[in-house]
Amino acid sequence: MSKLYIIHENDEWTAPLKAALEEQGVPHEDWHLDRGVVPLDEAPPEGVFYNRMSASSHSRGHRYAPELTAATIEWLESNNRRVLNGTRALQLEVSKVAQYQALKQFDIKVPRTIAAVGEEELLAAAEKMPTPFITKHNRAGKGLGVHRFDSVDALKRALDQKEIEPSVDGIMLLQEYIAAPDQTITRCEFIGGKFMYAVRVDTSEGFELCPADACQISDQFCPTDGSTPKAKFEIISDFTSPMIKKYENFLQANNIAFAGIEHITDANGVSFTYDVNTNTNYNPQAEEQAQLFGMKQLAAELKQELLQPQSLR
Repeated sequence: MSKLYIIHENDEWTAPLKAALEEQGVPHEDWHLDRGVVPLDEAPPEGVFYNRMSASSHSRGHRYAPELTAATIEWLESNNRRVLNGTRALQLEVSKVAQYQALKQFDIKVPRTIAAVGEEELLAAAEKMPTPFITKHNRAGKGLGVHRFDSVDALKRALDQKEIEPSVDGIMLLQEYIAAPDQTITRCEFIGGKFMYAVRVDTSEGFELCPADACQISDQFCPTDGSTPKAKFEIISDFTSPMIKKYENFLQANNIAFAGIEHITDANGVSFTYDVNTNTNYNPQAEEQAQLFGMKQLAAELKQELLQPQSLR
């Protein structure tokens, strides 16, 4: 068996995967690409490379990690190395504009969205957007930069008061606000390009949620009234949807092996897909409750990749 190389910038998120790989005896090496060099005149090592670079890397002080990862993957793929979630996956991870255009090719409904650079341009675009609307970053992650506005004047005040943090790539998005009656979104997880499970996410406290670090034990019990609120993350048993096949076709066409895709359903039962996460994480509390374990399945899939003959990769 050859070696698996994990490309990433977040040790905390990668730790559960490494534990699952060790449990299954998968040889692996950590490539933390916050900084480094790409020896273009040398051949990369043999093995399988799994890209887990995140669009939110800049929020952890790793501003140029995606760019370094893009250069590294270019080097690997040019040398015919097997890269899971390679160049195209990274392109979609760091650009919601690219995500939405790619999703629409598979008849997947996305919210109405306008991209803009510059505050005056953002305000001009807002005049064309029905209210309420939200702003968000083109390159984001964990719901960073999402703000709701009920009028263009409210957006202008927020801009004047510097209340809207700029997107790291300079591109801000205006998007129609989709209201879910139950204040939840649904995230579908895929391993090896195939559907694994869907998780219901409670958004009543906002959008800055990540399966890896939300829903802590302290969230499960309220000491003031003795009540037990619903979990922020809950795996939906026997989830079915016609969108699953569309999602699988989308992933296959874009060479994405592992992903979490999020959609929201309005009061009319219409679902809008708004985010593709190619660096996917799993919530341990929800998985323990459902006895489904994404990292173990992911590790098993990676093990099978390593066992394939080089000619079949």
